[in-house]
Amino acid sequence: MEKRIKTLYILSIAAILAFLVMQVYWLFGRYEYSISEYENNSVEVISNAITEYNNERAKHSAVKKISRTQSSYQMNTDVDSAGNRHRIVTVTTKEIDGRKILGITEERDITPEEKRKLQELVLDSLDMVDTRIATVDASSAPSDGIAWNAMRNFDHEIQSPFTTVGIDTLLRRSNLNAEITLILQDSVTWEPVTIRHTSAISPRFKVITPYSELEKKAVVIECEIPSSEILRNMGWTLALAVVLSLFLILCLVWQVNTISRLTRLDKMRNSFITTMIHELKRPISTLKMCVSGIDNEKLMKDDRLRHELTGETRIALDNLSAYFSKLRDITFNNVEQIPLNVSSFNLAALVDSVIKSISLPSAKEVVFENNVPDSLEVSADRSHLMNILTNLIENGIKYSGEEVVIKICAEAISGGIRISVEDNGDGIASSEQSKIFNRFYRGKASTSDIPGMGLGLAYVKLLTDAHGGEISVESTEGVGSTFTIKLPQ
Repeated sequence: MEKRIKTLYILSIAAILAFLVMQVYWLFGRYEYSISEYENNSVEVISNAITEYNNERAKHSAVKKISRTQSSYQMNTDVDSAGNRHRIVTVTTKEIDGRKILGITEERDITPEEKRKLQELVLDSLDMVDTRIATVDASSAPSDGIAWNAMRNFDHEIQSPFTTVGIDTLLRRSNLNAEITLILQDSVTWEPVTIRHTSAISPRFKVITPYSELEKKAVVIECEIPSSEILRNMGWTLALAVVLSLFLILCLVWQVNTISRLTRLDKMRNSFITTMIHELKRPISTLKMCVSGIDNEKLMKDDRLRHELTGETRIALDNLSAYFSKLRDITFNNVEQIPLNVSSFNLAALVDSVIKSISLPSAKEVVFENNVPDSLEVSADRSHLMNILTNLIENGIKYSGEEVVIKICAEAISGGIRISVEDNGDGIASSEQSKIFNRFYRGKASTSDIPGMGLGLAYVKLLTDAHGGEISVESTEGVGSTFTIKLPQ
């Protein structure tokens, strides 16, 4: 059985550790998923912001600067002998300076009349037109549509240059803080590229988006993913996971502890049965011997022997009665079930009766000191209180040397009475003092040849509790013990 319990402990610990590992793995996976979800949402916000910013740039008019730009796009495609398709795009941009044509020197908007006049004079002012032609190999473009879009972006960059301030304003409007950098690449990037986070601690991601593909210009937007916000969003998930984990672990520990307690109780039961059989054999053997003596006519004619036989018989019957009384009372589920016959009586006289009823061992010299005041009256169940004192005194005699001194003291206190039984016996170890009132517990006594079932002090506490009282012990090994009982009055 012990090997099974140890195996169960090991398996339980392994199960708890495995569950914790799986729980941590699941929570980490959930944390990574939340980071990826935040990352995807942020990438979408960045994409929308760039699209919106490009639309604003496309709508930008150069008329306010009293100038106008005209652009034309051209794309030529051919296929070589190897079947490879080549795509060449050409963007021609003509910038007309309206200020020079109209002869305006001050900074102001042109009037509708000036605008009409400008349109008429453009054709006659070719010397004031700045022409820019850009031809780029766009064979690596994924599609013709992307190549045409690249030409439009080139035109937008000429008319309204891409700025970090413009895109940053739109990102902040969406509550997204980012580090924005404009770069010139070694090769053409046709579509946005997202570099995902690589670390769960302080995760960051980058989005590289071209804004003028033909000029190899791109914007790099780098964002830090706030771990605190991710964990805050996972708050309920984390709390539920922790509570559920603790609950399952506690259930498992409770189950193992229950099995362990049942195993200990089984051992105690077996030990109790063995001890009880041993204890009951002595008075039964004495009774059998006495009954056999009664049948002997010669022994019955001897008055002294007859008195000894009847005395031994009485003592054996008293021991049997005491054992059965303990077993009866100790089996009650709670102290309220123990019947009490409360009456008032003289405590000093009761102590004298107890002392006279104690069976003294022949190998020990026992001295009793009854220090209870003669006038002290107490209200309690006389029989139960007598059993309490008898058990404490017998324990003091049993667990002691050859010379024993038992002192019984009592005094009235506020709201009750205090009774103490002091001995100069072996004493009780401090580690055992909190356990000696448990049923069947014997501590070091179980390893000695001193008989007992481990019920005496449990019986004393049970009867004390039934009176609504308290019991405590002060003991020093090798010096002795003092048991103190407080009973309400």
